[in-house]
Amino acid sequence: MYEEEKEAVLKKYNKGIVFVYTGNGKGKTTAALGLALRALGHGCKVFVVQFMKGRDYGEVLSTKQFLPNLIIYQSGLDSFVMKDNPSPVDIELARQGLEVAKKAITSGEFDMVILDEINVALDFKLVPLQEVVELIKTKPPELDLGLTGRYAPPEIIELADLVTEMVEIKHPYHQGAPARKGFEY
Repeated sequence: MYEEEKEAVLKKYNKGIVFVYTGNGKGKTTAALGLALRALGHGCKVFVVQFMKGRDYGEVLSTKQFLPNLIIYQSGLDSFVMKDNPSPVDIELARQGLEVAKKAITSGEFDMVILDEINVALDFKLVPLQEVVELIKTKPPELDLGLTGRYAPPEIIELADLVTEMVEIKHPYHQGAPARKGFEY
């Protein structure tokens, strides 16, 4: 009897996790990429869609050189998006990113998919909340799915298995330090 109960517990928890990293503190993308790195170490394939990002960040450069099982697709420009007045190109790129994410999630090719800054894209109304909710609800059971960015909506938090809020305590930016290559990007 014990073995059957143990097997039932293992089956219940041996599934893909929906994880959310949100909050105003630094480290949301970094934490998600840390999980990606851990998964890669076990032979997994990881796909990341970076919403509202178009710069060659350090993670983009390193994947091209060292991590063939980690694919990063950027769906944004190398500029800030105006929250209350996003440009049509910002909206179109975010929606394209969501379509790419849907294909990666349903392809069966990846063990983990990370939607980097999707919470901000939702808050800025670049992508529809209901589509992201549906994506979470219909993801393959074995897939790990990550959603990062400030302003995670309650609907996303409710669906997630793991939610971590990064809280800023102190940051050099507030003392006038510029963003540093290799640390902020």
